[in-house]
Amino acid sequence: MKTIRSQIRMTMALGALSVIALVSSHLALTDIAHGETDVSLEWVILRASALVILMFVASTFVTLTRVLKLSA
Repeated sequence: MKTIRSQIRMTMALGALSVIALVSSHLALTDIAHGETDVSLEWVILRASALVILMFVASTFVTLTRVLKLSA
């Protein structure tokens, strides 16, 4: 039971990081769309944001599966 609580907390933390990643992605895409000269950092931010969001989605599915198995 203790491991499921820590997994839920980790998923919640990844959710908060995902919100920050979404805001960062929006700002990076705005710079790219406005035709800035050097956008290499913006592309790095987009890749990192995609990774954080992917980890959040995977963690959510794993956590929900464990909770459903535990309650059944």
